[in-house]
Amino acid sequence: MNRRTIIYVILLVSLNVVKALPRSYRDIEEKNSIGQRFSQLQENNFKAIAMIMFAQYVPGGTFGRAVAMAEDVTALAKRCAAAARDSPDCLKPLDRIFLDTICQEENLPGFTDCCTKKDPERNDCFLSLKNSSRGFVSPFERPHAEAACKNHSQHQHPLTGYFIYEVSRRHPFLYAPTILSVAIRYDEVMRNCCGSAEDPTRNLEECFRRQAPKVMKPVKEDGLRQEHTCGILKKFGERTLKALKLAQISQKFPKADFATVNKLVMDIANMHRDCCRGDMLDCMHDREEILHYVCTNQDILSSKIKKCCDKPLLQRSECIVNAENDDKPAGLSPHVREFIEDKGTCERFAREKDMHLARFLYEYSRRHPEFSAQMLLRIGKGYEDLLEECCKAGAPDNCCSRGEEELKKHIYETESVMKTSCDIYKEKGDYYFQNELLVSFTKKMPQLTSAELIKFTKQMTTIGAKCCQLSPDKLLPCAEENLDLVLGEICRRHLAEPINPGVCQCCSSSYAFRRPCMGKLEMDENYVPLPLTPGLFTFHEDLCTTEEEKLQQKKQEMLVTLIKYKPQISQEQLTSVTAAFTAMRERCCREENRQACFGQEGPELIRRSEKLLSA
Repeated sequence: MNRRTIIYVILLVSLNVVKALPRSYRDIEEKNSIGQRFSQLQENNFKAIAMIMFAQYVPGGTFGRAVAMAEDVTALAKRCAAAARDSPDCLKPLDRIFLDTICQEENLPGFTDCCTKKDPERNDCFLSLKNSSRGFVSPFERPHAEAACKNHSQHQHPLTGYFIYEVSRRHPFLYAPTILSVAIRYDEVMRNCCGSAEDPTRNLEECFRRQAPKVMKPVKEDGLRQEHTCGILKKFGERTLKALKLAQISQKFPKADFATVNKLVMDIANMHRDCCRGDMLDCMHDREEILHYVCTNQDILSSKIKKCCDKPLLQRSECIVNAENDDKPAGLSPHVREFIEDKGTCERFAREKDMHLARFLYEYSRRHPEFSAQMLLRIGKGYEDLLEECCKAGAPDNCCSRGEEELKKHIYETESVMKTSCDIYKEKGDYYFQNELLVSFTKKMPQLTSAELIKFTKQMTTIGAKCCQLSPDKLLPCAEENLDLVLGEICRRHLAEPINPGVCQCCSSSYAFRRPCMGKLEMDENYVPLPLTPGLFTFHEDLCTTEEEKLQQKKQEMLVTLIKYKPQISQEQLTSVTAAFTAMRERCCREENRQACFGQEGPELIRRSEKLLSA
């Protein structure tokens, strides 16, 4: 089968791949048999997923190699399904077969060390390389519109297959059906924009610019969410992940009983274990089963997901995740005092600690949709610490009574932090709010590059724009849960290349307290400031650009460099230096010979600023 035919097949399966998955997968024997998988998925579906998996495992490999490896594994699977199921090769776990195939390839970049290891260490080694935040592959760039339309008209199916490959290698943790559904959207955009390419009134570039987010937004969001979840699982373990999912599901389905919620938590934790291990086929089966369970039990779960369950299977998961929380059951008491006042509390805590804490978290979460899941975990940890202390022999009778006061204090502090941040955002707007964050985070993490600091603070500013306009009962879940994604990205960056001990402490000590910990970080006292060299601050006529976005970027890069040079700069000093820079820029941009002006005025500004900062 030639490459064009292979990719045509991949495109055809995008709509049907998940429909082939059996409903009762967990009851099927030979779960790890490649022949069994092949029979369940059928050849075309198996081949499509194999190509995605190889692109995710080997992002530095070529498109042709990914296709060839997918062909090899599919051929083996076909033989195993037909007659050779007792062959030693057919009895290997599927992940081992995939890694053996990769390790048989010659001159693949960066995998020699992994291939010398034995399983399961080999698999762990490969998964450790699945870290998209290292920037191994350059960002996906939108092609020139006219060239893309010409390509699409001549090579439609290979082009879509190549798109699948490019998305897969850039998003190694992304769920395979998400990639396939995005490929469908990509093909729709190409048809919509290129279909009327001969219309002289149609602006191709504008069409691509307008429709591109429809394709790439779910890729970025789902990829980040999946990588984030895997980071939590790897760093903090299953207990933390289950607690997080328990809080989130209890909020989304407050009418569901504890047993039902707990079943979903266990199933979702198992799914993430498979997904994060890199077993994409198990991951798909697990997710399909969960979706089937949720949609066939709407009556006991939620009245808000009917529209989601009516959607095509590939669109259900995203819809359910984004669905609003169901209404709380009528008559649900606002308090959970029985977990404090009941005389049998300490006995239950001693006998079944985790189950008792889970019940508390479930009851508290379903009553408080206005809290973030991370805050609910902090409340759960506070309750655990309270019982650890108050259930000891000799603890005073009123020991537990202080718990409610400490809870009120924590809630007030969290809400105050978010309200203050939103007040600043509303007062200053996007650009100046981001500058405030840049000053703060450059002092906390001066080891990050200017580009990294600008990217992370830009993401935080976007959260402000999104969440600060919401009602008070929606603010906290929106702000802290989105901020948690950014902090997770910072922590994965730290894992790849350590930043400093303060960041290390926040990223490794407690998931629930990560955001408050980062907020309390101050200037890194061990950081050695940048020396003042001739090239540290340079001023050119490109500062006169009329493109506001480019100008703001240049000014923010200078701001970061200034903080790295003088981390202890006061707000007054910063205001003075900024005013002097603005005056110089305005003066030179009025001159006929702008570069000559900057060449003369720039060094003078640096001398005056150095004198001011040394005072």
